This record gives sequence, C-alpha cells and structure tokens, in this order.
Amino acid sequence: MKAPIEIKQKFDIHEHRVDVCIVGGGMAGLIAAVSAARHGAKVLLMQDRPVFGGNASSEIRMWICGARGKDNKETGILEEIMLDNYYRNPTLNYPIWDTVLYEKARFQPGLDILLNCTCNEVHTDGNRIVSIKGWQLTTQTWHVIHAKFFMDCSGDSVLRVCGAEHRWGREARSEFNESLAPETADRQTMGNSILLQIREVTEHVPFIPPAWAYKFTEADLTYRNTRPTGHNFWWLEIGGTGDTIADTESNRDELLKIGYGVWDFIKNHPDGRGHNWELDWIGSLPGKRENVRYVGDYILNQNDILAEGRFDDMVAYGGWTMDDHHPQAFYHRGAPTIFHSAPSPYGIPYRSLYSRNMENLFFAGRNISTTHMAMSSTRVMATCALAGQAAGTAAALAVKYSCPPRGIYEHHIRELQETLMDDDCYLPWHTRPIPEICQKAQLTASTGDPEPLRNGIDRSLGDVDNGWWGEPGSWVEYRFEQLTQLTQARFTFDSNLREEKRMPCRYPIKGNKVHIPRVMTRDFDIEILDESGNWQLKQRITNNYQRLVKVELNTFALGVRFIPRSTWGGSKAHLFAFDLR
Repeated sequence: MKAPIEIKQKFDIHEHRVDVCIVGGGMAGLIAAVSAARHGAKVLLMQDRPVFGGNASSEIRMWICGARGKDNKETGILEEIMLDNYYRNPTLNYPIWDTVLYEKARFQPGLDILLNCTCNEVHTDGNRIVSIKGWQLTTQTWHVIHAKFFMDCSGDSVLRVCGAEHRWGREARSEFNESLAPETADRQTMGNSILLQIREVTEHVPFIPPAWAYKFTEADLTYRNTRPTGHNFWWLEIGGTGDTIADTESNRDELLKIGYGVWDFIKNHPDGRGHNWELDWIGSLPGKRENVRYVGDYILNQNDILAEGRFDDMVAYGGWTMDDHHPQAFYHRGAPTIFHSAPSPYGIPYRSLYSRNMENLFFAGRNISTTHMAMSSTRVMATCALAGQAAGTAAALAVKYSCPPRGIYEHHIRELQETLMDDDCYLPWHTRPIPEICQKAQLTASTGDPEPLRNGIDRSLGDVDNGWWGEPGSWVEYRFEQLTQLTQARFTFDSNLREEKRMPCRYPIKGNKVHIPRVMTRDFDIEILDESGNWQLKQRITNNYQRLVKVELNTFALGVRFIPRSTWGGSKAHLFAFDLR
C-alpha cells in the first residue's frame, strides 16, 4: 500500500505599512477610514465582508437610526453619503446603495481597502499593537498590516485579543448606580436578528414555506407586530442568553426557521393581512446588536445620558432611546424591548473612543466604552457613524502630532472638536469658530438678514432659523478694507435635516422614489471684487447636491459674493454658513 502523498501549498503574504489600520467596514469603520484619509493619514481598511455598511449593507438591511427630534439629524460624512445615495439611487435600490458605500472608500485618496479579509492574528509589543494578519478568502492571500495606530470598528471587538480591557454583558445596578440595570451583573446581551423585506403586489399568491420552517399561532406572536405596515421585523431576534459571536451560525439557522414561519403566518393569514404583499428578500447573515465593549479612559453610563452628556471632550452625540431588548428576545412572551426615555441630543466623550490600557488602539461603533445600558442607545448606526468620524479624525491628528490617543485628549481636544465642526459634524451646545477674515469683514445681502451665517450654528434649532434665505439671483457678500488673500470658500447648505433619508424596509407598488431636498442650492456663482472695484466671476458651481461644499479660490480680492442661481425645486435657497479662508 502506497503512503499518502503530502501536498503543501505556500500562500502569498503581502505586507502593508500605513499610519492607521481600521478593522471593520460598517458605517463607523467606513466613515472613520474616509475621515482619517482626508486629514492626511495613510489608511488601510480591512473588512471581512464583500460589501461595506455592516448592518446597513444589502446583506443585513437595517435602516440607519440616530438621534430623535426634527433638528438633531447627524451630518458630516454620513449626510454626505445619504445625499450621494439620494442623487445616484432615487428608487432606493440596495445593490446601488452598496456601490455608494464602496466608492466612498475605494476612490478616497490615501485609503486602501481589503474586502473579504478576516483578521486572524494580532501582534503586540508591550502595550502597543504592532501588526495584524488577515486572510483574504477571494485571493487566498495573507495580508500583514503594520501601523502606528489601529482602530477596531468590527462591532465584535476582534482586536481584543491584544489584551485590551473589555466587558461583556450587563453591569450590576450598583456599579454605576444605574436604575435600569439588573440587580446583579451577568453576561446576557441583546440578540441577533435577520430582517425581512416585502414588496406590494396586485394578486395574492399563497406562500409555500420550506418544510423546516416553524408554524406559529396568534398566541406565539403576542406583543409582535404581524401586519406589513412599514416595520422591518427587527423582533426576529435570538441569542442574547448565549454568545452572539460563537453562536452566530446556529442562531442564523434558528432565525431562518422563525423568519419563514412568521412570513407564512402573515402572508397566509385568513384575515388577508398579507395578501397584498410578497416576500422580496430575507437575510441570511444575522445582524448583531451587542457583545464585547472596550474599556476606555471613560465608561459612558445611563446617568451620563440622562444628564445630556455635557462633557468638555464631547466629540459626538446620540439621541436614540435606551432601547434595551430582552435577552430572551423572540422567546420572551412580553414586549421584545423597552424604549427607556433618553434626552436627544446627549454628548459622547472622546475618552470613550480609545483604550485605557493599549497605547495605540482606537475604537468606534457599538463597541465603544459604555455600560450595557448606555450602549442600548449609542449602538444605533447614525450615532456609531459620528463616533467613527470623530475617531478617524483623532487618529489623523495622532499621526500629525506623533502622540497616543490619550495625548489628543490631553493636548489637542479643541483642535479635534473644531476640525469636526468644520467638517460639518454638529456638536450640541458648541459653536463652530468663524474665520477671522469673516469676523472682520462687512457682511451684507440683497435681501434678508445675513448675520446668522457667522453665528457658528449650521442648522435650524427649534424656532431659530440660523440661516439666510435668498431667491435665485439674490446675493450675500463679504467686503474687506483692503485687498485680502483668499484660499477657500466654505458653504453649508440646507439638506432638510428633518428628513431621515434612510433605506426602506418595504417596496410599495408606487415605489420609494426620493429626490434631493428642494431647498438645496443646485447652481451658484462665486464672484470676487477685484482691485479695480469690479465684480468678476471666479467660480460657477453646477449640479451641486451636497450640504457641505468647499471651493478653492486662491486669489486676492476686496470682496466675495455668493449668488444662488437655482435650487432643486424650492422657491428660495437656504444657506447656513458662508466662510472664507
């Protein structure tokens, strides 16, 4: 008998050397990577899936939620992405949404991406991570990434094996004096879900479930909304009493049995509630809410949220309720969640975005430094996106100053906050600094009061408009006492922050068509007053659909004038900021 032949295959190893390595390409990681690259860092983003977006991607399809209230919508890179999607994807098609996220990273200078690449090893030197190793399934290649700073946006905190302090489960009520926490600590968490998407039809065709789907009765589904009325079946959830990482595969199998069984119950219900709808898509990758949270220099807790989180080092904000799902989830016969009240907005401190004991580790997303109760609010994706932009910007500053994340808190926190606000990240109770050029200039307009344009608040708040309104052809201008060097004009337009701009959970016959907010300025001119006292066209911007716009000037002038030429359908343009540098 011949001995078996041993075949050894050597796989290629690619080495990468960057300033910042980010693991996890959900909304937090994607936005962190783009922000760090835009501020000059050399960045690599490792994502273990073929698409970006995490729970918001086409693989899971959770809509992006955030702070409640008509003037509290998150801006920055997140709003930029949402407006890209409205422009490119007016019917809200998920494959196109995936490409909107993909191109934001793929074509960002200074940012390299590794899709389908899973982090397998973490190498440390003392209290620093020096490199990580990942396996890229599609190319059968190992990738080793050496970086000055690492950031964990994986949600599951995969870099915790470096020795970073972390927590799992619910704290005891006494530890932080949290009234909503359990009496004793445990490892229970919120669970995993698969979602359903449905499409309206004109003819009822009975649904034939797979033989392995569960059968449900009314009694089995108490406290659950079993009518196809706009929700995404988030309560198809299990796993909180076990391990939402280790049990992911078995949880998926169980969730598919539940999901198909629930749709069978709805679609074939004798009262006809599902007759006008058909199952368009069901997830096969569970979306996760909770497992491992890192420990930072500060652990955000329930009482901080209730006190509005007015931290001196605030760099992001939340405003979702403390939405605490029962660990037994679908198998709990009471309400699947309790929406404990929380103020909107409340601040999130920078000290919750970096590790207490690992010198070069940042994190952003649902794994930031919070208690379970605080995380039940901060975990939603729009809040995670803001934390991602803050962490990404901080990482770029850490590269710039060659200091650890803690050093940004100790020496550069004001620069971080001002940079975020300049990038259109709203920080409640803060005002964006106005450039000295604008402060000293004479500001006038052909109509209305232009003074709100330099109050440093780039959105309406309650009854205070904080902007300037002008019909196409009207103007607002700065004039200077002498010829002044100008490099850039910065504008913040109104993108209608009272519109959620989220992807849908159902597709009615009439469709889900959306459009760029009508009040947005579409075409505008920038004129300069030359040294002879004549107005000259400097820049003509056409087909603008973004809220934050920066236009290079590189000129000398006695004045600068903004002239809106058209909107996306509104009778007037609405401008929140007009800055010159």
